[in-house]
Amino acid sequence: MSKIKITWLGHASIKVEGGGKIVFFDPWIQDNPVCSIKLTGVKKADAVCVTHGHIDHIGDSLEIVKKTGAPLVCSPEIGMYAEKYGIKYDEGSTPLNIGGSWEADVFTITMVNAAHTSDIMGDEYKKDRTVMPGSGSVGYVVEFKDGPSIYYGGDTGVFGDMAIIRDLYSPEVAILPVGGKYNMGYREAGYAASLLHPKYFIPIHYDTFPNQKLDLNKLVQEIKIRAPHVSVVRWKPGDIFEYK
Repeated sequence: MSKIKITWLGHASIKVEGGGKIVFFDPWIQDNPVCSIKLTGVKKADAVCVTHGHIDHIGDSLEIVKKTGAPLVCSPEIGMYAEKYGIKYDEGSTPLNIGGSWEADVFTITMVNAAHTSDIMGDEYKKDRTVMPGSGSVGYVVEFKDGPSIYYGGDTGVFGDMAIIRDLYSPEVAILPVGGKYNMGYREAGYAASLLHPKYFIPIHYDTFPNQKLDLNKLVQEIKIRAPHVSVVRWKPGDIFEYK
């Protein structure tokens, strides 16, 4: 099995490296107060996945796509929005919908459900707080050849069809938001772990802002009660989790 490196860039932004490839999930870098890198430091990407249009998730994805030439993996609506900014639909972008997949050299990315509201907060929002029409939120499963299956939830509450994600994709690693205001709280996260049965539960989307704090000990205890076989990863922005 090939080694996979998962880096928490801060908030909900994740970089996954495996088989010589780099995949970004919801890269919010420039205005992210806890991000561990600078946008100028992003030199390579093989895919940039966006779960939804909230500003802390669509973030700097378009800039990274234009800078690196990586495909933008997204919903059709975000793909249409990106075309306004020079990323040609179905060429510079790879739009998917729920259950659809894109297969690259050493990995496959599949779009899955999420339970979260969203329109698009792009440049228009930055200028005058105009919100553009969107289509809600999604998650992704990335499966590496000779490597693990990783589920990235983006922003989501717990929902029963996480059991379908478990049955279809068997993720060894689940990267899920536990901020308790715009996504899951402790009980919800524990229940999500019990539905997904991953080996590792990696929390994100917390401690960026004062109103989205997380007590990791409380999370560990909740998951221990509901899913005692699942290990919770304790980390901070800039840390790397290696799956061998």
